[in-house]
Amino acid sequence: MRRKLVAGNWKMHGSLAENQTRLTQLVLALKGNEATDVAVFATAPYLFQCKSLLAASAIKWGAQDVSQFASGAYTGEISTSMLVDFGCSLVLVGHSERREIFHETNAIVAQKFAAVLSANMTPVLCVGETLEQRESGQTLSIIVEQIKAVLEEVSIADFKQAVIAYEPVWAIGTGKTATPEQAQEVHAAIRDLLAQYDANVAQGIQILYGGSVKPDNADAIFAQPDVDGALVGGASLNSDDFVKICNAAG
Repeated sequence: MRRKLVAGNWKMHGSLAENQTRLTQLVLALKGNEATDVAVFATAPYLFQCKSLLAASAIKWGAQDVSQFASGAYTGEISTSMLVDFGCSLVLVGHSERREIFHETNAIVAQKFAAVLSANMTPVLCVGETLEQRESGQTLSIIVEQIKAVLEEVSIADFKQAVIAYEPVWAIGTGKTATPEQAQEVHAAIRDLLAQYDANVAQGIQILYGGSVKPDNADAIFAQPDVDGALVGGASLNSDDFVKICNAAG
């Protein structure tokens, strides 16, 4: 049976003081929750703080992005080896904001996915469609295209060390949420796609839902058979809400 994973993506939020309070609260509140995997994705300047405050807990921490290059003259970029130095075990790859705002192509996302794997960290591959794509019936074709681009860079066996997050772009920060049935439909399609390559990998991989997950809709979302947790945005900045979501998964 697949474990649930609830991960908080702080995006470009936080400060030393805010993080201190938030992380301390999470460690205390989630101490007895052993049924669910929990992780936070902080911006790079705060990864050392995450390591310091979370190392003795069961909560994992990861990065929101990484360079596809190992090292070199790439001003402002962050390599996988640097993230390893800070104890990161997971890295978001291809978040919709990286694709849309920073114009990351499927090819670049695939290269980053491979780089994370090569550093023995877990890539969390984000896939999803825009509202226009959903309304024109392209949801599944877009997601298949995004995943197949990665499969051209790595093998299906490499997905044993990966997580997939389905994030409908139209439901991120908009207050709109895919219905549990809509989430299940896409999650099942992702699993079916992977099963065409390797059934065991498909059954074992955690597929998270990310799109305005809140305490009041978490139970219904987590009840779906192919939803293995959540990638939580805004609600992860509120410790009480995030803890409620984590407990709903357990």
